[in-house]
Amino acid sequence: MRVHTLKRAVIALALALPGAAIASVVAAPAAHADGCYTWNRNLYQGRSGSDVRELQLRVAGWAGNRDIVELDGRYGPKTAAAVRRFQAAYGLRVDGVAGPQTFAKLYQLQDNDCTPRHFSWSELDDGCGRGGWTGGPLTATQTRQNALRTMWKLEALRKSLGDQPLTVTSGFRSRTCNSQVGGATDSQHLYGNAADLVSRSRSLCQVARAARNHGFSGVLGPGVSGHNNHVHVDSRRENNQDRSANGTTWAAPNCGIGVD
Repeated sequence: MRVHTLKRAVIALALALPGAAIASVVAAPAAHADGCYTWNRNLYQGRSGSDVRELQLRVAGWAGNRDIVELDGRYGPKTAAAVRRFQAAYGLRVDGVAGPQTFAKLYQLQDNDCTPRHFSWSELDDGCGRGGWTGGPLTATQTRQNALRTMWKLEALRKSLGDQPLTVTSGFRSRTCNSQVGGATDSQHLYGNAADLVSRSRSLCQVARAARNHGFSGVLGPGVSGHNNHVHVDSRRENNQDRSANGTTWAAPNCGIGVD
């Protein structure tokens, strides 16, 4: 009897509401399908697969001080820790399990082209303004994947700085472009792994200090020759396959950050 009574109450309420509201009461919302990527199961330690790798890509910027999240498709302790930091940053339940709330926030953050909300492919494209992802040591596909990971790390860095805008002044560079701007011959910009940043609301030192907590194993800022007007961040540990903390280089002497 209680079930039938509840049904009658819902129908009566629906009939008393405007057309738009009737639809919301009578018809359940469709399952979420994101324009970029949709997760179809909860993810937690012990799980593996391409869906874990897609998650790792998006939480790479929450790796924590001196750590990185490998895009290996295996949900281990580092991935769980990054998910917990992501959850805490966005006011979600902190349990290290990627479920509906975590995915909903990721859907909200990503655009249909898979870039995070506040960064775009064009910002990380050829630093000399020519466009395209060729001319470096990697294939265009590999370079774009690195650039996408860089953008998601930047999104995390931006969040930690109070959701204040960060401007990318240089992203991927072809060999020709890198030579023109005087970049190092082994520059991480050649791989899509790097970005040079400025901010209108945060000092360069604030940006450099915060970057150490967001998966960037390379941070160069004020006090380093050629880096007094921007902060350079990169993912050199992933590029060089050196997973140890020894693959980390942080230097911004004017900010109290020494060479590590």
